[in-house]
Amino acid sequence: MGKKVTVIGAGSVGATIAYTLAVKNIADEIVMIDINENKVLGEALDIRQALPFCKTSSVYAGGYAEAKDSDIVIITSGLPRKAGQTRLELAQVNVDILKSIIPRVTKYAPDAIYILVANPVDILTYTFVKYSGIPENHVFGSGTMLDSLRLRSRLAEYYNVDSTYINAYMLGEHGDSMFLPWSLVQLNGSGKRIYEEQRQKFGNMLPDIDRAAIEKYVRTSGGRVISRKGATFYAVSLAVSHLCECILDNVGCVQPVSVMMHGEHGVSDVCLSYPTMLNSDGIFAKVPTPLTPEEEEALRRSGDALKTVISGLAF
Repeated sequence: MGKKVTVIGAGSVGATIAYTLAVKNIADEIVMIDINENKVLGEALDIRQALPFCKTSSVYAGGYAEAKDSDIVIITSGLPRKAGQTRLELAQVNVDILKSIIPRVTKYAPDAIYILVANPVDILTYTFVKYSGIPENHVFGSGTMLDSLRLRSRLAEYYNVDSTYINAYMLGEHGDSMFLPWSLVQLNGSGKRIYEEQRQKFGNMLPDIDRAAIEKYVRTSGGRVISRKGATFYAVSLAVSHLCECILDNVGCVQPVSVMMHGEHGVSDVCLSYPTMLNSDGIFAKVPTPLTPEEEEALRRSGDALKTVISGLAF
């Protein structure tokens, strides 16, 4: 049986994810669902007409029944973030949209792995875990994976190295309370602390980096793109497509995705981004991650910030 992915939401993000899945030959069959029938028909047709260049055999628009037998369902439905608007301000309206979607899609795809992408992604992932009835290991959000890519690309610019040689994560909320655990940053396998010790020992091989400036860059990147072009969709589409590739090819990748916490570092009953191993069955395991006391406190603060929002929502 071929690899089947359903994308719910045919806005800029959803349509670009479907396009990227086809171009990268990640899925054999792609179903697109949206409340705007003309829009989703047009997006599917536009991608389908390029299939002679792809290994994907089928891209089409459909209803929720067409999600049957999907390996992965990606949910991008929701109002987009506007310039100056925080992700959390979108919470109630997008929770309501998601709750209307859940029973309609899980009825036909109870065994699929669900990836939440719409914002606020941590709140929506929590909603899906709590109210869908889908096994928890089959539900996660794209979380801070995009922020972590922004971080790696920025560090690569500072160090003038290929970003593939850099391991670094943003953790916590995909939003204002996310944080950068500098203790986890690695350059070609060398931890940041070890690297700095070697740098002091052997001389000024590379320039100093401005940690505050890097963190500010990562935190404000999304807003900067939105203020200039109205939306972000290329980078997040590549990130989500990579997640699908890891799952469908069972490669066991580790990514900072939004998952339900169960007491790790003192955080529980909230979804936020934490290093997690993914495979063909979705969440294989959270990866035990040594954080400094300050970083653990930052993770707990992020969880508390999300819990405050959750407590004010009507589910």
